[in-house]
Amino acid sequence: MNTIIILLVGLTFGFLLNKSGMTKYSKIVNVFRFTDMGVLQFMMTALVVAMSGLYGLKAVGLVTFPNVPATYIVGNLVGGLIFGVGMAVAGFCPGTCVAGAGEGKLDYLVPGVLGFLTGAAIYGLTYQTVFPAISSIANSGAAIIPELWNVNAFLFIILFTVLTLVLFYLIERGGWQRHKEV
Repeated sequence: MNTIIILLVGLTFGFLLNKSGMTKYSKIVNVFRFTDMGVLQFMMTALVVAMSGLYGLKAVGLVTFPNVPATYIVGNLVGGLIFGVGMAVAGFCPGTCVAGAGEGKLDYLVPGVLGFLTGAAIYGLTYQTVFPAISSIANSGAAIIPELWNVNAFLFIILFTVLTLVLFYLIERGGWQRHKEV
C-alpha cells in the first residue's frame, strides 16, 4: 500500500512540475540568471505546504518523525555547492530531470542518467576518504530548526510562511516574476 501511495505522490509531483513549466531548461537556468524566479516560488510554496501538512499530521497523531541524523555543515555546504553548480550547468535538478525524461525529452534522460551515475560513482569511490574528514569538521548534531531555535513548530511555520509571502511580493515588485515562454 505504501508503494502505491509513494508512486501516486511521485506522479502527482512530476505532473505538477510539468504543468508549471518547471521541466523547461530556460526555467531552471533563468533562476541562476536572476531573470525568472518561478522555480524559487514553486519550491518555497512546496516547503510551506509540506511543513504545514507534516506538522499538522504530527499534531493529530497520524505521523511521527524519525530520529534526525547529525547534520554535517561542511558536507552540506560542499554538496550543496556541487549540486547547485551541476544544476546551473545542466539546467535541471533530479526532480525536473525525471519529469522531463517522463515527457520523452532525451536531452534530460541521457545527461541526467549520466550525471546521476557519475555522481553516485564519485560518492562511492571517495566516501571512505572524504566522509571521515568532513564529519569531523563542524558536526552540529541533529538539526530541526524549530528545535534548534527552541521555538514552537507552528510559530516557525507561520514565520516561514510570512517570509515566503514577503519574498513573493519582492519578486513581483522587482520584476522577477515568471516570464512567458517565447
